[in-house]
Amino acid sequence: MIRSGHVQNTALLWQEHRDAEFPANLRGVEVEDIDMVLLDADTAGCASSWINNGGTLDSQRRRVLQARVADLERVIPQISDPSGQRYHQRLHRLALLISSALDTK
Repeated sequence: MIRSGHVQNTALLWQEHRDAEFPANLRGVEVEDIDMVLLDADTAGCASSWINNGGTLDSQRRRVLQARVADLERVIPQISDPSGQRYHQRLHRLALLISSALDTK
């Protein structure tokens, strides 16, 4: 069972991410053949669903989240801009928090 504290902590990181501006230099850019805007949107959609559903994701979103965790691990080392790195590292932390919570269910 997911503790409500875990959902709340993840929700705080989610809010921090939502408040951050997407790095302008990564709009319309592909890194490792991954569209950076779609990477953000897919991961954000999973995070939003997980938080709004009290810590659950349907099987399709679980698959999307796992794929996007792997994609983030591929692209982050390729991002040279420090603000882009921070933005995507936070997104990766968020995805990992959700993924680890799903693994405990």
